[in-house]
Amino acid sequence: MPIRRVALVWLLGALAPSLAWADNPLVVEAALDREVAAPLLDAFEAAHPNIQLTFRDHSTLEVDARVADEDNPPDVVISSAMPWQMSRVNEGYAQRLESPEARAWPEWAKWRDEVFGFTFEPIVMAYRLDLARHMLPPKTHADLHTLLTQHRETLRDKVTSYSPVRSGVGYSLFQQDARYTTRFWDLVTAMGATGTNLEANTRSMLEGLSEGRYWLGYNLLGSYAMVWAQSHPEVFVQVPQDYSLVMMRMAFIHRDAPHPAAARAFLDFLLGREGQRVIAGETPLFSVRSDVVGPYTAQRLRDQVGERLYPIPLNASLLAFVDSSRRASFMERWQREFHRLSRPEPSQGEQSTESHIDKFPQR
Repeated sequence: MPIRRVALVWLLGALAPSLAWADNPLVVEAALDREVAAPLLDAFEAAHPNIQLTFRDHSTLEVDARVADEDNPPDVVISSAMPWQMSRVNEGYAQRLESPEARAWPEWAKWRDEVFGFTFEPIVMAYRLDLARHMLPPKTHADLHTLLTQHRETLRDKVTSYSPVRSGVGYSLFQQDARYTTRFWDLVTAMGATGTNLEANTRSMLEGLSEGRYWLGYNLLGSYAMVWAQSHPEVFVQVPQDYSLVMMRMAFIHRDAPHPAAARAFLDFLLGREGQRVIAGETPLFSVRSDVVGPYTAQRLRDQVGERLYPIPLNASLLAFVDSSRRASFMERWQREFHRLSRPEPSQGEQSTESHIDKFPQR
């Protein structure tokens, strides 16, 4: 074989992995706003120009449903609905990540080196100036209950929070609140009595606050709310002073990932120093690693809030929250308490609103 032909064959063989990555996109299914994640995605693409990234942003329940798509599985799955992510991993939908970054990742932020929490996001309240003109904005969960009780008519239809029906993360947060707030069900009753509008995502809540439809929002994702407040001065963000839940975005490589090498590169980037540096300095997602600095790090949040931070544990205990009987019991009581003091439900034939919860989906 001529020397030039041998050299060409060798070169094509050496370039094969890169060419394969370039021809096959990396598909990431995520419950994560592209606008918020843009600096992170841009940094990954700059570090891996041979990987064609396809990033699909959906709701938490949509992301969870796509995990089970046997005909078109994603490469990487990201979601803030922690119990749903843990459930899918427990069902065998994740593959183990064997890498130095995975082995060095904190034990409290991973499970079996299969799923990893790569952000550290506080759950907050938000309000607009209209509220402050009528009453003192709440700083604690007890303050929130007092406002909803004492200013019921003033706040009617002007409060918003997550729908536990349409949002996996919303359901998860309410389940966690029930653990830490002794008067949680009183709070749910007060929410129902004011006609609280239940939304599927934080963005809808923030849009309502900016448009003036809502004055007060409860259990918003702090990462989105903080970015929004920077460009919408009418919205104020409050980290609860009695306790603040902390949610982690959980990421795993799908067991049937069509492009596993690219998927491993992406996850390593999320866990690596460079990816975490971008999270800490250019996004409000809050980095987990202790060796990076920036305005958005877990350590800085701990320094500011102290012992009042309650991170949702990333372990097998999350599986209890997606147990069908537990879900049914929780939602049955939610519906009962939410409507306890609310206006009569619409008669047959009338259009029901989102505040009237009809059915809880299986996932």
